Amino acid sequence: MKRVVDIFLRALLTGFAIGIGGIVYLSCDNKYIGAFLFGTGLFVILSFGFNLFTGKVGYAVENKSSYIIDLLIIWLGNLAGTMATGGLILCTRVSGISEKAAGLCETKLADDLLSILILSFFCGMLMFIAADGFKKIENPMGKMFAVFLPVMVFILSGFEHCVANMFYFTAAKMWSAKAFGYLIVMSLGNAIGGMFIPFVRKWFTE
Repeated sequence: MKRVVDIFLRALLTGFAIGIGGIVYLSCDNKYIGAFLFGTGLFVILSFGFNLFTGKVGYAVENKSSYIIDLLIIWLGNLAGTMATGGLILCTRVSGISEKAAGLCETKLADDLLSILILSFFCGMLMFIAADGFKKIENPMGKMFAVFLPVMVFILSGFEHCVANMFYFTAAKMWSAKAFGYLIVMSLGNAIGGMFIPFVRKWFTE
């Protein structure tokens, strides 16, 4: 039970970190600066050992089937954290970001599911690269590049990150059955993309 609580709490704090990244992104008029500053959320998560679904799902390839339960707990914790952050920010003078979030969400929900799945797949790849790079690269500068570059690329490319979208749907006050369904597809795409590199590299010869 203590282990489950630990996994959930680390995932909950991740939701807050991603939510803060979403807030600063929506608050920036310059999309490049906003995309860079969003990476602060991932930097906090990886530095403090928090649990991000898109950063952990790739390791399902290397773990037992029971790891799926951990991923579900992480997903729920991420959802709770992002929803809490979004709900709290709507009670402040910064709540004006809701309009920008709504514009983002309208674009996402107007897209078809195949497009959403593919965009989520590429985001999943980038998030695994970021998490694994931060874990394995020893050079401090290399670690920073591993965190911030993939985040900037996925945001500027319009790729779909399920946890970030948990925050955007909340901030935009646009939760619905359709939004939840799209979130599941985004999560699936992120999972497939996250597992793609570790699955393929199992067949490397050296």
